[in-house]
Amino acid sequence: MNKPEPRTYVIAAVIVIVSVILLVRLFFLQVLSDEYEVSALNNSQRHIIQYPPRGIIYDRDSIILVSNKAGYDLMVIPQQVKIIDSLRLANALGIDKESFRERLAEASFYSRFQPSIFYKMLSAEEYAGIQEILYDYEGFYVQPRVMRQYADEVGAHFMGDIGEVNDNVIAADAYYRMGDYAGVNGIEKYYEKSLRGKKGVKIFLVDAHNRIKESYKDGKFDTLPEAGKSLVSSIDIDLQEYGERLFVNKIGGLVAIEPETGEILALVSSPGYDPNLLVGRNRGYFYDSLLNAPNKPLFNRAINSAYPPGSTFKVVQAVIGLDENLISTSTSIPCNKYWVNCHNHPPATSVTKAVQFSCNPYFYEVFRRMVQRGYEKSIFRDSPIGLDMWKEKVVLFGFDQSLDIGLPSVSSGQIPGSDYYDALYGQYRWAFSTIYSLSIGQGEILATPLQLAHFAAIIANHGYYYTPHVVKSVGEEGKEAKYRKKYILPFKSEVYPPIVEGMKNAVNAPHGTAGLARVKDVTVCGKTGTAQNPHGEDHSIFMAFAPMENPKIAIAVYVENAGYGGTWAAPIAGLMIEKYLTDTITNKWGEERILNANLIPETADEKED
Repeated sequence: MNKPEPRTYVIAAVIVIVSVILLVRLFFLQVLSDEYEVSALNNSQRHIIQYPPRGIIYDRDSIILVSNKAGYDLMVIPQQVKIIDSLRLANALGIDKESFRERLAEASFYSRFQPSIFYKMLSAEEYAGIQEILYDYEGFYVQPRVMRQYADEVGAHFMGDIGEVNDNVIAADAYYRMGDYAGVNGIEKYYEKSLRGKKGVKIFLVDAHNRIKESYKDGKFDTLPEAGKSLVSSIDIDLQEYGERLFVNKIGGLVAIEPETGEILALVSSPGYDPNLLVGRNRGYFYDSLLNAPNKPLFNRAINSAYPPGSTFKVVQAVIGLDENLISTSTSIPCNKYWVNCHNHPPATSVTKAVQFSCNPYFYEVFRRMVQRGYEKSIFRDSPIGLDMWKEKVVLFGFDQSLDIGLPSVSSGQIPGSDYYDALYGQYRWAFSTIYSLSIGQGEILATPLQLAHFAAIIANHGYYYTPHVVKSVGEEGKEAKYRKKYILPFKSEVYPPIVEGMKNAVNAPHGTAGLARVKDVTVCGKTGTAQNPHGEDHSIFMAFAPMENPKIAIAVYVENAGYGGTWAAPIAGLMIEKYLTDTITNKWGEERILNANLIPETADEKED
């Protein structure tokens, strides 16, 4: 008998090993794994998602700002389609016959046996128009959805909107699947997980052709959707609407805050848009139109536009100068226009008068004392030390940081330090003489209307604040803990009264720069600013709070390309303050002046015409 060749053993061993692997795999699939069962169930079941009502958004007085309305997706299962008269259904949907065929072909390419969206976001009225004929079209059925409905045409920038999720969103959160909607910006995006609720599902048995036969196990495994949490915003919608009216034909923004709580009362960005344009099937068309519209109406200038703060920043210099004993309340500095230009005014014989008159040379000298402290003999080595010490104090007021107010993508602005100028000029190649424009809020300083309103609230509170926020409560949970925390700045309490007095005089006393912000029977404290703009007219800026005692509102206003702060920004702030505090307007002439003003710069084409 011949002895088997070695190759025979190898082949036998391979056969045994493969057999063992197959047996182990078969045991795993049949005994340990539910993979086949799941696959079989997928082929015999249809899961129809039950979308929850999205949380309602209210204003601070429980007025509904955003609610829901019924929407419907027309679904199709191509394998079941037996069309007798496609033109009839196409006409009912408002599409032509060719578009109808293309949509059906796309659905077939996706899957002949699985449902896909044929026509998305039908309104209740559109659904009613096809409901009576839909039974003639086998393979088509309607999937209920939820659409957003905005109560008015205001508040788009803080409320935001919802849009269809993309692949990145789906990959990041297993909650979503293709065709779902989520918050795209504003409150809708920031509070998406609270607002969206929880989807439910109804499970049906289907036959081999994917036609529904009956409910799976009498609905034993069906789940009900859970509604999203409703939110109460901090916004006063009447004040918001008034602010948007005042900003018609103007570019810029304003933010108003309740100082004692940090609650944002109004957040205006102009130009604005009707939030209802971004609801439903035509969202993409209107979004593209707004994206390409002049003056960028989708851009939220209140939280994203970073401008030089101009002379409003002198109040920051005054607080730091007094706190560090670089000046006293009675320090007198001559208005020497050789240092930096200034308008004509009485002598600034105290910090109060310097704020009242907005004296440029005064704050030039205050800033020089902050930067050139004498720690090094060389001014090129000394200035970086002083500048960084100054910046360390400035950022305490909320500048150079993105404030977490309950909205996404908040700009941080900019406060330059020594690293900025080292990169720009080289180390030890710059000094105070290079950066003196920072003294009056020019140069490389950038701040948003939000940051300036927050700063005004800090001054109104004499040194404390709550983080500004746009939502007062989430569901039954109340206000979030991060917005209940009180922060006290490490500046001496005695620095604030003389500065507040100067701000009061700037509005209410002779030679003040903000007389147009006066309000009858209300003591308004404010500071004007005029920011140089290399691309056109200067920006008009004003920050204020009122009343002087127990302040109820702090506000910052930026009007692009409008000139002096006292001419346009100050009267807008005054009207907003009066509206909020008294719910009336006594300055009818001033109101008409603002409402009728068109401060949008002419384009080159308009000038030629």
